Amino acid sequence: MKVGILGAGAMGSGIAQVASTAGHEVILIDTNEAALQKSAAKLQKIMNRLIEKGRVDQATAKGIQQRISYKKDLSDFKDCGLIIEAIIEDITIKKSVFSKIETVVSEQCVLATNTSSLSVASIAAACKIPSRVIGIHFFNPAPLMKLVEIIPAIQTDPTIVETTKKLIDDWGKLTVLAKDTPGFIVNRVARPFYGEALRIYEEGYTEPATIDWAMKEIGGFRMGPFELMDYIGNDINYTVTETVFQSFWYDPRYKPSFTQKRYAEAGYLGRKSGRGYYDYSEGATKPVPNQDQTLGNYIVDRIVVMLINEAADALYLNIASREDIDLAMTKGVNYPKGLLKWADEKGIQEVVNQLDKLYHEYLEDRYRCSPLLRRMARDTKTFY
Repeated sequence: MKVGILGAGAMGSGIAQVASTAGHEVILIDTNEAALQKSAAKLQKIMNRLIEKGRVDQATAKGIQQRISYKKDLSDFKDCGLIIEAIIEDITIKKSVFSKIETVVSEQCVLATNTSSLSVASIAAACKIPSRVIGIHFFNPAPLMKLVEIIPAIQTDPTIVETTKKLIDDWGKLTVLAKDTPGFIVNRVARPFYGEALRIYEEGYTEPATIDWAMKEIGGFRMGPFELMDYIGNDINYTVTETVFQSFWYDPRYKPSFTQKRYAEAGYLGRKSGRGYYDYSEGATKPVPNQDQTLGNYIVDRIVVMLINEAADALYLNIASREDIDLAMTKGVNYPKGLLKWADEKGIQEVVNQLDKLYHEYLEDRYRCSPLLRRMARDTKTFY
């Protein structure tokens, strides 16, 4: 099957590499000639590096590159059996593009969006055959990240869901099924990792370096929240939070941070701008964290119970299965363990107690405990 990818940015190029590596002929389309050239040059570099490391041989690398055609016109999608759109996160633009693609491809062609938080149902509604539209959300960098969220719209044909999931599994990915709600699994459940860390900082408990130290050394996370926000980019991370907040009708649990908004406005975007919560300029000294164990435990407990609460609520509202929620967080954002398993380890009643303590202190809906956790504590049940 021929696969079409729309958008030659980092994500689109990465998905093209994944599809080509799986043996598909790929049509990568972008209206920007410079973006296409940059994509081809980057793939050449990646292949050279893989050859040097002995991961692939010359013939395999050449095959991966030759199976990708770089084009500028949507009409080149005409023989594709699957199109994956990976362009700007703008619902109006996506809907316009999908309605145009539909005039080019066959009625059997599956149309997929790589959106990370927008409504798949809304995108499908722009099409004459909405039943063939589905969300296939890869994580960046697509060739390295194993997790892919599969998101059927309410219009999506169940057979399309099955065949799409199997195809992406055959590409060597780990797929999870998510309901078409804002942020799906990962971008929804992960919000407190950033939001609660920012709140702790804003309240003056401590500095970013200490919060990052606590989450890594005590919590076991690979990156601290401020390091990760600087890596993602404060502009991007803030926009995702704002989008999820608005999409959930301004639920206080997803409320963005003024600190991050100001950093984004100031151009302190993180690694890509040379400055974020940390200074990345040459010769800059890294701030020394306060390694107070009591403070560290408080930071980790507060952020982790908020993450557990979000994961429990996702299960309560049937966003995904218990297994898929835990798999999504360990493979999508490299959490040290599944959040629902973590809840069992901490003790469900202890999680409820910690959330209730925060709620009674702040009297904010941000800290309301999921009904599922409260019921499980009452009935002495566990997730596993």
